Amino acid sequence: EKLQQLFIQLVLKQEQEEYQREGIPWKHIDYFNNQIIVDLVEQQHKGIFSILDEACMNVGKVTDEVFLQGLDVKLAKHAHFSSRKLSPTDKSLEFDRDFRIRHYAGDVAYSVVGFIDKNKDTLFQDFKRLLYNSSNPVLKGMWPEGKLRITEVTKRPLTAATLFKNSMILLVENLASKEPYYVRCIKPNDVKSPLLFEHERCRHQVEYLGLLENVRVRRAGFAYRQTYPRFLQRYKMISEFTWPNHDLPSDKEAVKKLLQGCRFDHDVAYGKTKVFIRTPRTLFSLEEQRAEMVQRIILFLQKVWRGALARRRYRRMRAALIILQAYRRYKVKSYIREVNRRFKNVQSMKDYGRHVKWPTPPKVLRKFEESLKSIHSRWWAWTLIKGLSPEETLQVRAKVACLEALKSQRADLGLQRDWEGNYLKRDSPDTASSFTLISSMLQRKDKFMRVLFSCNVRKINRFHKTENRAVLITDRHLYKMDPLRQYKPMKSIPLYNVTGMSISSGKDQLVVFHTKDSRDLVVCLQGMVPANESRIGELVGTLLSHFKSEKRKLQVNIASPIQCSMNGRKCTIIVEPKINQSQPDFTKSRSGYILNVPGN
Repeated sequence: EKLQQLFIQLVLKQEQEEYQREGIPWKHIDYFNNQIIVDLVEQQHKGIFSILDEACMNVGKVTDEVFLQGLDVKLAKHAHFSSRKLSPTDKSLEFDRDFRIRHYAGDVAYSVVGFIDKNKDTLFQDFKRLLYNSSNPVLKGMWPEGKLRITEVTKRPLTAATLFKNSMILLVENLASKEPYYVRCIKPNDVKSPLLFEHERCRHQVEYLGLLENVRVRRAGFAYRQTYPRFLQRYKMISEFTWPNHDLPSDKEAVKKLLQGCRFDHDVAYGKTKVFIRTPRTLFSLEEQRAEMVQRIILFLQKVWRGALARRRYRRMRAALIILQAYRRYKVKSYIREVNRRFKNVQSMKDYGRHVKWPTPPKVLRKFEESLKSIHSRWWAWTLIKGLSPEETLQVRAKVACLEALKSQRADLGLQRDWEGNYLKRDSPDTASSFTLISSMLQRKDKFMRVLFSCNVRKINRFHKTENRAVLITDRHLYKMDPLRQYKPMKSIPLYNVTGMSISSGKDQLVVFHTKDSRDLVVCLQGMVPANESRIGELVGTLLSHFKSEKRKLQVNIASPIQCSMNGRKCTIIVEPKINQSQPDFTKSRSGYILNVPGN
């Protein structure tokens, strides 16, 4: 009965009091208040426990029947108490033994047999003191009476009914100070069967547990209530007037604006400090809108945060780039200053700075270093040749062209000597006048400007025999001459008809002039003075330099054997040294010709 009373006070009564406190219109719901039954049991001087304690304290022989008689006298007019003496027609009760209390949950009959003895059955003080001094905190808390010393004068010990009443009062006070959550268990049957449902038994439990009153109160009231600040904090993102913060006079006005925007005015009530929502459907709708907006807010926050992260990353990258650029500029300036320091006085040096060691550049300036070296090399070369005569300049250019084409591919290029070019005057003094006369005649006839190269050669005739001939190369033609007939021109090949040259990688003087009409000229230079002088490098460099000045391309092939085409027929020329060979000589072979040259 005490717990039911607490439930009524905390749930039903507080529900109505909250509506009244908030000024919400409320339709009063009647519910059974069992305070009258609680007073029947525990009221001072009038309750059953007080009558029982009074009977136990009487002097003389006191029996259970005397206790029942006292109940009949003092509670005869109580609506919730009856006995066989008060209700003679009720044969379910025995005379001088039973009485009935109309509890909230139903009528209960009690037998007074043993009431007096059980109420007086108290423990000795020594036993209570023993349990109080236990090291177990649970036992010590159950017997607070044991804290009295043995020398202390004690009152008469409390009866069992009084102790039980006081214990219940403490329990109710403890529960009243908390916020209880009720779990109501409905027992479907008394045989513990999962397949049996007794309707009458369950209906009875629903009645005495007070569930009907609770449902009626809930139906008459509002399903949800919350203070304005907390409600606004949870649902403010739904309305544009309250997100992120409102500028209305109060939170109550902000909540009204929010719910008006959602068109829920018909289902809400506004209290003094709380907002009340009647149906769960409205609350569910608010939750759905909130969940949708929370997703948008999350996306917005993610977007903002990702943007902040991206901007922070960009600032860091930008700062790193600025630092990197500053460091690179520092390294570049340091490198340029060091280059300037080392090469500042190269113009006054004997070798114009060729011996100066270049500083190690940063990785980013490696290509720049190559450009600087190229610039320095060009300046060095220009400084060297700016004081040369035009003839010496042409010779230097020819040597450079030779070195670029034949470097590391052929030995003895003749770079250390002067390149005279026109060797027929020097090698054959006896016939020099005849050559000069023929050369002048050809110059008048073909209008060439200068002689590029001339030399005695060995050549194959059409009968596959080797003959002595001479070649004269001008800036316009290549002439084949007969030295035995005062250098009479035998054949003239325009230089624009020459497409390339082929030489071997050895020390021989074999050279093949390739022409567009596949009538290649195969010769071997000879008659050099001194005899071991190599002129192949000079011939190749001179022609390459001339073709470059004419902006034409001359293909130079270095191969062994050499492929060529003579009179439209392809053939192969192989160079073979012979020990007792005095001069170069061509012999016929199956695939072409063999050039026999003097061996070591």
